[in-house]
Amino acid sequence: MSGTALTELFRGIDLTGVLANAVLGGVMAREERFDPIGFAALASLSGLGGGIIRDTLLQHGTPVALTDYAYVLTALCGAAVAYVVRVRGRLWDIGFPVLDALALGCWAATGASKTLGAGLGWLPAVLLGTITAVGGGALRDVVLRRVPTIFGDNTLYATPAVLTAAVMTWFFYGGHPSLGLVVATLLGAGLTLLARWQRWSLPHAKDPRAK
Repeated sequence: MSGTALTELFRGIDLTGVLANAVLGGVMAREERFDPIGFAALASLSGLGGGIIRDTLLQHGTPVALTDYAYVLTALCGAAVAYVVRVRGRLWDIGFPVLDALALGCWAATGASKTLGAGLGWLPAVLLGTITAVGGGALRDVVLRRVPTIFGDNTLYATPAVLTAAVMTWFFYGGHPSLGLVVATLLGAGLTLLARWQRWSLPHAKDPRAK
């Protein structure tokens, strides 16, 4: 696969992830009985937040979400879908986890790749790759005054993002960044889906008051 074809493939996955997570943000806005502005804001945070945080921290140009109109428009489309249609049912229950897992792998891999491409080292790459993947959902939860689900009320999610970013970094230093994008994305998506299926989660801290 040529470099151009790979770039377009990952852009398509990226936008699909933005749409899926924007719809999820809209679903949560419906639960809170928000107005259309609330739907648009929550969908945008959910779908675009992680990438905007990454690009802002990198200080390596304007965030992509603000220079490529497809990103904001895709997030707003997700908000509109969730506002007009009550999203639920078997198709959503099956389809969303797959799209979300694929997006997590893509976002963590590309986040790490962009960080390394900006001249930073392996640790910032792993950190910003993870933030790219989980930052939007965390922002959405904070706005809703909820503890972010990545802090323990969920199956493994941040952990696959960390591993994905680490694998991408390893391939980058090995001189195979394009192959790394593919392998790391598939690894992150597969691990996320497997964790959902097997209900894997990290151990919770024990209550110090418990005997």
